[in-house]
Amino acid sequence: MAKTASKAAPVKSESKPARKAAAPKAPKPAKAAAPTLHPIEKAALDAHAKLTSLNLAEDLRSAIEWCVGSYRYDRNPVGLYETVARAVEVFQQEKAKKTKGVTAPFIAALEKALATR
Repeated sequence: MAKTASKAAPVKSESKPARKAAAPKAPKPAKAAAPTLHPIEKAALDAHAKLTSLNLAEDLRSAIEWCVGSYRYDRNPVGLYETVARAVEVFQQEKAKKTKGVTAPFIAALEKALATR
């Protein structure tokens, strides 16, 4: 006596809705490259960071901040050249005092940026 129980596959009475064709995706826009800084702008930002880390010349730091903002608005670098020149003088005085963190290569980099005038 063999079992003859056969299970029939259940019949689905509802059909699935048809899938919509996927709309072609728009290509992703290329990531904007980081803006390249003018050498004097980079030098000003570096000088500001160094002055801040050494807690030197607060008036010069605020002048650099103002000049960088002005430069970004009108692209006139005259103020940056003046403030970086003042910063070089401060750093040379601090180097003479042997302040840790003020190095000859750093001062040379600032002077090189000043030479781009």
